Amino acid sequence: MNPLPDGPAEGPTDGPADGHSGGPPVELPTVAPRLRDLRRRSGLTLEAAAGRVGLSPAHLSRLETGRRQPSLPMLLALARTYGTTVSDLLGEVSPERDPIVRADRMEAQEAGGWTYWQAGGSGRAMQALRLHVPERSGAQEDLVRVHPGEEWLYVLGGRLRLTLGETVHVLSPGDAAHFDSLTPHRIAAARPGGADLLFVHTLLQSGAAELCLGGDPRGGRPGRP
Repeated sequence: MNPLPDGPAEGPTDGPADGHSGGPPVELPTVAPRLRDLRRRSGLTLEAAAGRVGLSPAHLSRLETGRRQPSLPMLLALARTYGTTVSDLLGEVSPERDPIVRADRMEAQEAGGWTYWQAGGSGRAMQALRLHVPERSGAQEDLVRVHPGEEWLYVLGGRLRLTLGETVHVLSPGDAAHFDSLTPHRIAAARPGGADLLFVHTLLQSGAAELCLGGDPRGGRPGRP
């Protein structure tokens, strides 16, 4: 999840994982220059950053120039690589760290067929989302993700198929899963109507061992995974 640092690349190197199959591309007019800026602040070359998220340099270049739009799993992977959250990646920076996220401020956004709501604040060591995974989400159903960190999810409704390594689990409402993200994992709805879930994942600093808490210790903005 995402669905999506130093470690194994996640997903295929190029192609349907960009969200152009299985749903309309998300309109993110500010994400291209933000991606390029965060990569440069992270001190990563195009080739190095592309390798960390499992893309070809040409594909990442197309994302940075706005010729392709990322899916939600790809946004998660890019956010981890640059040590930030999806909301910060999209320029949705809150003026202050309010610990409360009101329901009327959780605006639904769609990427690659998945619908998500930000359920936590930006610039934290964890990112919390509420997700709706449709019955069919195209290539995202087959996208295997591998990256440093931990993930936790809780099924609110529907049935979810969670593949961890070679083991397939079917989760019902009230079921939860907590796993190491280095375990190859895949998420899909297990029945018509899709699945609704709460999803939390850790954000690890791409160039250092400490957790990124929202600010660069040298005074700049985070450069992160």
